[in-house]
Amino acid sequence: MEKNNKQSDILQWIIGVGDLCLINVLFFVIYAELDNVYTIAVTHNLKEVVLLLNFCYFFALYFIPIKVHLSVVFLEKIVQHSFMLISFQSFLFGTCLVFLNNGNDFAMFIVVYYLATLICFSLWRVLIRVTVKFYRRKGYNTKSIIIVGAGKNGMELFRVIKNDLSYGFKVLGFFDDNEMLKGVIPNYLGRIDEMETYTKAHSVDEIYCTIPGTNSEKISELLAFAEKSMIRFYIIPEFYRDVKKSMILEIMETIPLLSIRNEPLQSPYNRIIKRVFDVVFSLLVLIICYPPLYIIAGILIKISSPGPILFKQKRTGIYGYVFECYKFRTMKVNEEADSMQAVKGDPRTTKIGNFLRHTNLDEFPQFVNVILGDMSVVGPRPHMLLHTEQYSQLIDKYMVRHLVKPGITGWAQITGYRGETRTLEQMEGRVKRDVWYLENWSFFLDLKIIFVTVINMFVGEKNAY
Repeated sequence: MEKNNKQSDILQWIIGVGDLCLINVLFFVIYAELDNVYTIAVTHNLKEVVLLLNFCYFFALYFIPIKVHLSVVFLEKIVQHSFMLISFQSFLFGTCLVFLNNGNDFAMFIVVYYLATLICFSLWRVLIRVTVKFYRRKGYNTKSIIIVGAGKNGMELFRVIKNDLSYGFKVLGFFDDNEMLKGVIPNYLGRIDEMETYTKAHSVDEIYCTIPGTNSEKISELLAFAEKSMIRFYIIPEFYRDVKKSMILEIMETIPLLSIRNEPLQSPYNRIIKRVFDVVFSLLVLIICYPPLYIIAGILIKISSPGPILFKQKRTGIYGYVFECYKFRTMKVNEEADSMQAVKGDPRTTKIGNFLRHTNLDEFPQFVNVILGDMSVVGPRPHMLLHTEQYSQLIDKYMVRHLVKPGITGWAQITGYRGETRTLEQMEGRVKRDVWYLENWSFFLDLKIIFVTVINMFVGEKNAY
């Protein structure tokens, strides 16, 4: 345990020192370059300005701490924290310069420095995170854990850890009172009451308890032992088997309350950010890309088969609102358009339609839907009304995906759940990812989804047909 803590401390020191080197090197490089273009007057000693810059970094770091070294943190969250940290630091730095009567002279410098630092700092933090994940996959900087309870929750925890070694966990084994599991589950270490003896003889960093809450007395004993032994103790609630989603812990005086669903887009501030981006991004696409695409695609569509250029279909939007979704027509006009999904090798699809679908270009008219407010650039894909009616009866959480506006692209689409859904399990997988997006939304997650979608437009997708 002591060795692991030292490695974590060293890692945080490396990140912190790297941060300081980066912001200071960029300061002197940009200062020197701009000073060659025009003279930057400094009424205070330049060393004092540099000290102020570093002080602002440490002050901002107090509110937005380093999280790159944590076991579970997503890259978009790292970029988001980098954006917040540098924005806060630059604001403080600029404000202090104004009070030092250097504001006007440093105005251009602050703008250039902020933009350069924002990009370089985000890349640096992402590089460090990728390196940490690689390092942990090789078996370094890991935490040794034991799992108490080999039931469904315990086995799922084991599966998740084994599937992604970058979390940095090494499962020593299981303790469970069902001795019949010996030889059935991996690394069965004994009964629960044997855990204390094992822990005293081995180095254990964390204990994960997955036994039912009805054994509250036993859980209390395990917790007391863990705290006495200075081992971190985590409880996976039994109801997780039925409620598999992120939960938020709130406190009403001394009573803990678990909120079943976290929805960032419930915040008016977040909704405004998303809507402003949707409008600006869609206007740029409609002004720059859409006119020539409409002319070229329109001519080819008309040549390929008789019928309109655009295909309009009623789809389910936010809160079940029905709207007309626009696409470039990729099929021959047929009576099954509102009841039958496109399948691989679909005879209804035209040659130009295959190309438009494969490159996602058929979705471009939906930017008009975004401007009208029916859709967002990123969100769960809107389904035809028949599918909404069918799957809402078969999948419990299906309608939850309609708590946000549907999108032109989405988390499910870039994680392998685009196109035809042949089985109920495939639709459940899509819904699960749509709900995950709803519960984990961030502006940087939207940017990530858009970036991956653009890449897929050029490399193609196997499910795009």
